[in-house]
Amino acid sequence: MANSATPLAAKSAPAKDDPRWARVVARDRTADGAFWYSVATTGIYCRPSCPSRTANPRNVRIHDSLASAQASGCRPCQRCNPDGASFDAENAARVARACRLIEDSEEMLSLGEVADAVGLSPSYFHRLFKAVTGITPKAYGKARQADRVRANLAQGQSVTSTIYEAGFNSSSRFYEKSNQMLGMTPSRYRAGGPDEEIRFAVGQSSLGAILVASSAKGVAAILIGDDPEGLVRDLQDRFLRARLIGGDGDYEKLVADVVGMIEAPRIGLDLPLDVRGTAFQQRVWQALRDVPAGRTVSYADVAAAIGAPKAVRAVAGACAANNIAVAIPCHRVVRNDGSLSGYAWGVDRKQALIEREAAA
Repeated sequence: MANSATPLAAKSAPAKDDPRWARVVARDRTADGAFWYSVATTGIYCRPSCPSRTANPRNVRIHDSLASAQASGCRPCQRCNPDGASFDAENAARVARACRLIEDSEEMLSLGEVADAVGLSPSYFHRLFKAVTGITPKAYGKARQADRVRANLAQGQSVTSTIYEAGFNSSSRFYEKSNQMLGMTPSRYRAGGPDEEIRFAVGQSSLGAILVASSAKGVAAILIGDDPEGLVRDLQDRFLRARLIGGDGDYEKLVADVVGMIEAPRIGLDLPLDVRGTAFQQRVWQALRDVPAGRTVSYADVAAAIGAPKAVRAVAGACAANNIAVAIPCHRVVRNDGSLSGYAWGVDRKQALIEREAAA
């Protein structure tokens, strides 16, 4: 250990007198990089999350900097590698390498192949990938494959070349998945999807104009705003390949039902939805539909609910990408401290929806 008279030693403190020792006992990974500790009896220094057996605090000193820990006369721990990147940073880098490998591969790789490439066992890699990204490696691979299919068809490539460039081993397997990927046949998508019809109508509520749009599968969009014409332009931007058709009297009744749900949340409304998004987004949106009216949750709560506690930012992104206001209640998601975060249709409307549901 360094002599107490040295300047570096002044930047360390006995563990028994330091409140940070509790974070060492808890192996708190969020403390990594904030401080280090050295153990006189073993002659090593560690990061706070080190999995080694907890030392006697009388033999431990807390260091404010890595330089102070290095000057203590102890050597770096081989288990937690305090001089290098943190455990979480290394794992995040492994997941990033795996994502690049999946994206760059011409064929769908097996779990074992990707895990081996990043130096992890398949089972551990599967858990790690899902914890970091919110989806499994297989789901990520399928999403990238679908992106490649859509991009190639949009560029005018033939269906046959698209099948093999996207990594499908046979045309039969491709056609089994094509409707799920594209929402229509490959040839229709390549032609711009001219046969997909989106019916819509606009109504008025106390929150402003309400646009409801549906495909053959169900409600594909509920948009809220101040300008009805602006909502129609927004709908066109969201469904570039579709033909928009104004709704008739029967369809306008659906709009009235949605307005009723907004004005009196206790009524509820069980709508068939045409939910279009990535596998991760759809998991987030389903979790939101499971939040009862009158309650709010944080982004971290949603991330935990879908089994991806570290994917808080991705959850926020999925909320922002939601096309179906109110029916997929992203307005029920707030910050950790309970304050309101952004809302695609305005924070004032978010506040109003939350207050109405709480009152109901």
